Formats: sequence, C-alpha cells, structure tokens
Amino acid sequence: MQAIQPEELTRAAQWLQTLRAEVGQAVVGQLEAVDQTLVALVASGHVLIEGVPGLGKTLLARALAQAMTLRYARVQFTPDLMPSDITGHAVLDIASRGDGSLGTLRVHQGPVFTNLLLADEINRAPAKTQSALLEVMQEYQVTLEGTAMPLPRPFMVMATQNPIDTEGTYPLPEAQLDRFLLKIDIGFPSHTEENAIVQLTTRQRAGNQFPLEAVRPCLDEAQVLELQRLACLVQADERVIDYAVRIARATRDWPGLSSGAGPRGTMALVRAARAAALMAGRDFITPDDVARQALPALRHRVMISPDAQLEGMGVDTLLRAARDSVEAPRL
Repeated sequence: MQAIQPEELTRAAQWLQTLRAEVGQAVVGQLEAVDQTLVALVASGHVLIEGVPGLGKTLLARALAQAMTLRYARVQFTPDLMPSDITGHAVLDIASRGDGSLGTLRVHQGPVFTNLLLADEINRAPAKTQSALLEVMQEYQVTLEGTAMPLPRPFMVMATQNPIDTEGTYPLPEAQLDRFLLKIDIGFPSHTEENAIVQLTTRQRAGNQFPLEAVRPCLDEAQVLELQRLACLVQADERVIDYAVRIARATRDWPGLSSGAGPRGTMALVRAARAAALMAGRDFITPDDVARQALPALRHRVMISPDAQLEGMGVDTLLRAARDSVEAPRL
C-alpha cells in the first residue's frame, strides 16, 4: 500500500486548517458542524444538514463554496420541482440547416454539473425529484437521452432540511438517505456565540445579507482532489476496522432501534474516520476517530422504534448507548 509522505501530511493538515479558518470568518460557532462538513468533503461524500431555520445551514454551504475556487450551484427544492430541473434535459434544435434534416438534440446541463451543489430544503420536493439525485450522488454521472455524462470532480451535495415544519414536505426515501455520508444536526448556539452572530450580521449591514466578504478562496480543484487522494491512503488497522464493524452491527439488535445500519454505514464510518485523521495530521485512524464519527455517519441509517418514540428517546441517545457498549481495541 502506498504511504503518505510526511511533507504531504503536513501540507494537507495546513490546507484544512486554513479552510476551516476561512469558513469560520462567516460561520460563528458550530465548530462541530464545520468539521463534519470538511470531513465529508475530504472523504468525497455528501452531507445532509438538519436544523431549524436561522441556524446557518445555507451560510455554511455558501462560506465553504466561497473559500474554494470551485463551481457552486444552489437549487431551492419546491413541490413543483421536476427531475429535469436538477439534471438537465435535451431539446430538439430545429434551426434551419439547409440540408433538409430535422435538427439535432442539444443538451442543456442542469445545476448538478458543478462542484458543490446546495440542495436547499430537499424534503420539500416529491420523491420523484429527490430520487433524481440518486444516480448523481452514487454514480457521479447523469444519463440524458441514453448517454451517461460524467460530473466534474470533485463533486459534493450539501442538502438541508427543516426537522420541525412537516407541512408540505416529503420524507427522503431510505435509499437516498443512505447515499449521504454524514447527517449533521445543527443546534442552537450558546449565549456568547449568539451575541457574536448578531454583531457580525447586523453591524453596517442592510437586510439579510450573508457575512461572506471576509471569506477568501484558499483551495482550488487540484488541492481538493489531492486531499481526497490522501484520505484514501490513511492507514486503518484491522482491529480498528473490526471496531467500526462491531459498532454498526450493534445497532441492528439494539433495544429502541427497529432497523440498524447496513454495510454502507460501516463503510461511511471508516471513510469519515480516515478524513478526520488526515485533518488531525495523522496517516492512521484510531478508535477515537471511529467513535467520534459514529453519530453523524449512522444517525440517518437507523430507525427508532415506536415504543422508543413514545418514551421520548432520541436517535442520538440510542446510538450513543450502542456505540459505548462496544469495547474499543487497545493499539
């Protein structure tokens, strides 16, 4: 197996620290959400961000896009959004060609042909439109008129949804939820953080403008691809892999969970741990890396039982208990 050189490891950690600092110019607090988003970026995965309105979900995506010289697109999901509004479509060009032909098909590429796609309020679109993202997220391609068109790389979907306003929403299909590497829950800021947010967003600023003027691009396409390549080379001891497998398997028969995480959840757990280790400047993952990524990697891949819901138990509480029941290896 190819090993990461020390200078590559140092350079990657510096790039990610700089990127985190630039995103922090606009996003006050929410350090865990920022780190988990960067983990998904480095692991070449997609994220689902959930939180009540006004907590900075869209701001996080905008700040990340501005901190990198990558293409960015935003789609506001609505009940009348069609799959072709996302993926694109082909139209018949009937311009006169002078040779009697009927014209040719011309492809209009949709907003998914970008590097960073923000799917805002994804659960407001019907399942047919949501499922249009399945091929995009899994295969990194779009099939139009029978032709597979690859997406630019790197490619990342950042989807947001509101957990409390269920009127006019459509729950995401389980198959699509499984395509998200991480699910990030954004909570309310602390008193100090909220003070800083209000000062940042209201001082000498009209309306609801995002505080993005201080964010400067610090990574380009080649650097992001290099980070993703290095993340694949982070070493994972067999005992740490087994630890991740045992955590995922513990969710399958844990009291309060009616359905546990599948093998894709285990793979997501290891991929996220590799990216987290690279962010920490290490070329190997530890059991702590796996434990820290267990909740964001698995919370959208399990289902809570009706009895647990009646008792007021949350998914994170049950997952944390299942994770803590698994003994970590001593390396």
